[in-house]
Amino acid sequence: FTEATPYNPSSPYSSTKASSDLLVRAWARSFGISATISNCSNNYGPYQHVEKFIPRQITNVLDGVRPKLYGQGLNVRDWIHVDDHNRAVWTIIERGTPGETYLIGADGEVDNRTVVRTILELLGKDPDDYDAVTDRPGHDMRYAIDATRLRTELGWQPRYRDFRSGLAATVDWYRDNEQWWRPQKGATEQAYAAAGETVLGTPGPA
Repeated sequence: FTEATPYNPSSPYSSTKASSDLLVRAWARSFGISATISNCSNNYGPYQHVEKFIPRQITNVLDGVRPKLYGQGLNVRDWIHVDDHNRAVWTIIERGTPGETYLIGADGEVDNRTVVRTILELLGKDPDDYDAVTDRPGHDMRYAIDATRLRTELGWQPRYRDFRSGLAATVDWYRDNEQWWRPQKGATEQAYAAAGETVLGTPGPA
């Protein structure tokens, strides 16, 4: 994606996010509201809710539960560490041009299967010890961000350039901060079960 890429949401969830951007653009254009828009790639790092893909897999493994992978796990996401995202947003607030859009990405394209396998490896497990589950409706195959404008015009650069090392630090954080995520875990897994998440197969050993 670039700043000029037309919005083409695939789900009600992504449609609401696209609609919010369009509202901000309209207010800025028609009424002179001083606002910028930033669109980021997928975040990971500490303090992310356990319903999200990476913390859910980490906490599952910590609980002795096989992680869950949608479909074949070939969906690619452009991962960015939350600290890099936060710094980029602050850079845009301080130096961005009102009315403009900036994309935030860290060149971290990895498919979901690789993410799950890496989490298992980092926690000393067999990398194939996961379950394939029913895929999500409207699950896009690839997201990727061209953050050239942010880097050239505003001088921002990511600090977490190696996804594996950033993921290892994230695994350590969840391992060391169970008291933060534990109260949310049970309700999260119940919600997934209620939504009809069905195991499709067991690629690795039980």
